[in-house]
Amino acid sequence: MLNLPASPFAVKLTARQQQILDLIQAAIARTGAPPTRAEIAAELGFKSANAAEEHLQALARKGVIELVSGTSRGIRLRGDALRSLQESRHRDGGQLSLALPGMAQLALPLIGRVAAGSPILAQEHVDQTYYVENTLFQRKPDYLLKVRGMSMRDAGIMDGDLLAVQATKEARNGQIIVARLGEEVTVKRLKRNKDVVELHAENPDYPTIVVEPGEPFEIEGLAVGLIRNTMLM
Repeated sequence: MLNLPASPFAVKLTARQQQILDLIQAAIARTGAPPTRAEIAAELGFKSANAAEEHLQALARKGVIELVSGTSRGIRLRGDALRSLQESRHRDGGQLSLALPGMAQLALPLIGRVAAGSPILAQEHVDQTYYVENTLFQRKPDYLLKVRGMSMRDAGIMDGDLLAVQATKEARNGQIIVARLGEEVTVKRLKRNKDVVELHAENPDYPTIVVEPGEPFEIEGLAVGLIRNTMLM
């Protein structure tokens, strides 16, 4: 969970606000996407989604999250809250540090274009390496994948974001996955329906991809978090 530092830049949260922040982080860690207002209300026993919205607005005013309008899951953890933990940040030879000196770090390769038939973590696919503080994610990611396009917009995943991915061949219905379809690698929400696999976008402008038996399909990883590009500016 996000532990805000005791410093002049610390953000003081009420117990309820901390509870909601923890819920948001848990949802992102579990499914790769933040919860809806209705899900927050149901989880915490609010009478309506409006009550959840009021707490989210308060968190946004304190700079801990960002609310993206027009999406049901438009809740993003802000880089500002993470930057308040940092004493230094540097670029060196294409490597970016987002962690406190002396703290455990993850070295996450950023995967570029993936060649057909080759492992996604092959060295030739790595554009650069990012060093991040390991408590950013509840589930340990193995690599970052740059999001291209807006097909997952309503899950709060935007073009240019860096998706943290845990390498796995298994996923449950409803989870956001990285899937390989022949020569293409795509990020979609998984749904198995009888004999077919459905890959659902989170944007009505994009169609559902239906994978019939015998068609090339492989799960490459599970979305476990997100780093927004503004954190890396």
